[in-house]
Amino acid sequence: MTPRARLPRALHPVAWWCWALGLATAASRTSNPLLLVLIAAVLGLTVTLRRTQAPWARGYRYYLLMAAVVIGIRIAFSVVFTSGPEAAGAIWLHLPVVRVPSWFTGVRIGGPVSAQAVLSAAIDGARLACLLCCIGAANTLANPKRALRVLPGALYELGVAVTVALSVAPQLVESVQRVRRARRLRGHGTGRRFAVLKGIAIPVLHDALERSLLLAAAMDARGYGRTCAATAASRRVTAGCLLAGLTCLCFGCYELLDPTVPRGLGAGGFAAGAALCVAGLVLGGRRVTRSRYRPDPWEWPEWVVAGSGLACAVALSLNVGYNPAALNPVLYPLHWPTLPAVPAAAILVTALAAAITPPAAEPLSRPAVGAQAMAEAST
Repeated sequence: MTPRARLPRALHPVAWWCWALGLATAASRTSNPLLLVLIAAVLGLTVTLRRTQAPWARGYRYYLLMAAVVIGIRIAFSVVFTSGPEAAGAIWLHLPVVRVPSWFTGVRIGGPVSAQAVLSAAIDGARLACLLCCIGAANTLANPKRALRVLPGALYELGVAVTVALSVAPQLVESVQRVRRARRLRGHGTGRRFAVLKGIAIPVLHDALERSLLLAAAMDARGYGRTCAATAASRRVTAGCLLAGLTCLCFGCYELLDPTVPRGLGAGGFAAGAALCVAGLVLGGRRVTRSRYRPDPWEWPEWVVAGSGLACAVALSLNVGYNPAALNPVLYPLHWPTLPAVPAAAILVTALAAAITPPAAEPLSRPAVGAQAMAEAST
């Protein structure tokens, strides 16, 4: 018999988010291009093997396009706006110098462009691109509707709003694809662009309105917005805990960033603020009553996925077992970066998410897809 963990099922969304945030933390801790490429490869492999056929699982390529745009913009700004230190090194080309006002000091438009400046900009852009890809992988692999179940009761309304907002773009893409497929089956695929756009926009708008009405009816049928009775004293205590907690968090962050303040004082203020915020969320969540028909399982694949992401973040944050300078290699003089063994192994461990997680549900067969398309064309 096939083990239950290997049956086609969706992994717990919290496990995917822990995994992606661990990789994002690792990407933020290094500027080594070899490690950044390794992180991007792990993300691409996992998304390719474990994404589903849901609408939100089709948007990872747009995150890749956004990442490429970020790298291009960073390189363009570095080439156009140069400064003294970045212009040193191997000069690749000379751009015309544009005169700037006297108050615009420290920045020069045009001039010599060095190889170190372009590579430094590309590495900075690649690090930000990896962060975007990590968030995109979490949004692609985790079901946002299932992630809503694990939110505290006090944040349920906010979670519903965020979930609806995140699902708008994938649903619009799905509606456009369905309308275009129906138009091609009817023989209306050619013609003027304005007419084609008009023929697509109106059905998509109608589909969006129909989805919104169905969502409103479903929320009403499930008793959305129903709250338990709460006394005025409990509401005041909840508001006081949240306000005091946020204030302590702000002071704690400021004290942790200020080197003149003792570390114990900043850590204590931050811990007190977090505890007060948690207490406020618990007290506020008592007013919301929710029932769960089928709770999401948390089994050993979830532990392995979440633990691998956490281990990767810890390995690149503690700087133990390797030279910390290997995470951020210098470009002056220009040389090939080294690949530290421990961070590379920690990143490769996160690739277990593509191997040990349960397989995704099988897509519809081609006859079923064709029948669905014919049904759409006949409506």
